[in-house]
Amino acid sequence: MTVEAMAAKYIRKTEKVLGEIEMTHNSACLDSFKINYVVDEAKRYLEDAKYYLDKGRFETSLASVAYCEGLLDALRMLGFVKFDW
Repeated sequence: MTVEAMAAKYIRKTEKVLGEIEMTHNSACLDSFKINYVVDEAKRYLEDAKYYLDKGRFETSLASVAYCEGLLDALRMLGFVKFDW
């Protein structure tokens, strides 16, 4: 698989997750503003990934979407959000 195809695949997958993400009951122990801040930051990384993909900078696009996925995975591992890849 090319870097371009991989970046495009990860972008599609991550867009789907961001459309379905749910806060959990565990998120009540943390200010929901902080969780939303991290989710918004993940969305910005996703937008960066799409921008770089359009510009032909496929490696940078892949790195950006990987940062996005990392933030989302961290929130999921901490039990603050729920989603399936």
